[in-house]
Amino acid sequence: MTLTYHDYLSIPQLLEIQTPRSEPAEHDETLFIIIHQTYELWFKQFLHELDRAEFCLDADDLWGCIATLKRMRMILKTLVQQVDILETMTPLSFVSFRDRLDTASGFQSVQFRIIEFRLGHKRQRILDMTPKGVPLREELAESFEKRSLLDVLNGFLSRSGCDIPGEVLERDVKEANSANEGVQRELLRMYREKPDVSVLLELLTDIDEGIQEWRYRHVKLAERTIGAKIGTGGSDGVEFLKRTLFTPLFPDLWAIRSEM
Repeated sequence: MTLTYHDYLSIPQLLEIQTPRSEPAEHDETLFIIIHQTYELWFKQFLHELDRAEFCLDADDLWGCIATLKRMRMILKTLVQQVDILETMTPLSFVSFRDRLDTASGFQSVQFRIIEFRLGHKRQRILDMTPKGVPLREELAESFEKRSLLDVLNGFLSRSGCDIPGEVLERDVKEANSANEGVQRELLRMYREKPDVSVLLELLTDIDEGIQEWRYRHVKLAERTIGAKIGTGGSDGVEFLKRTLFTPLFPDLWAIRSEM
């Protein structure tokens, strides 16, 4: 049998998984479901590309990593742009089906937590708050135990002639990324002496900024949609989201800006 577009992409199955909970179905609930399913697909692709970026760094393939980071940057831009579509949904439209979400919340997106852990924003409490048996919980635990992208980068930089401090190379990978003055001195030297490495560092800064931008747009979306209400799933809504803003993933890359 000839393979068709519909078969290859499993189109019938794909179009059957948008199931509104409101009865009769509220018009904007379909939009809400599709946007969030699309987010999860992009998260999956981002993690797929992150695997590739780390593979390239481990293989000292600088330009292969650069090409992959460019794609990751564009995925983040797409995530931010999708907020524009959600903002066409008015607060009253959301309220019409919000109760049907029950305890479901974007806070429960395990893939996004895996992205955070893989980029180095690790918190034991996030792992503890994700019950065993939740889909992808094992992958989340694995990402908590393994090197972050920054750890892989530091290994690459060390092999590329950077004097990365031993305490950085041998740090506990379960700890969140933190700034180090010794690393900062070497990063500044790379910017001045190795333009190709500086391209890599700027792309990592783009990705850090992209995550922060997505967080900000998410906060403003929630604020304009639910105001000061408690978030679905019992979180304190907008105030919880605000506390996640402006936490850099790669603090050394931001710290050196004033020294350039």
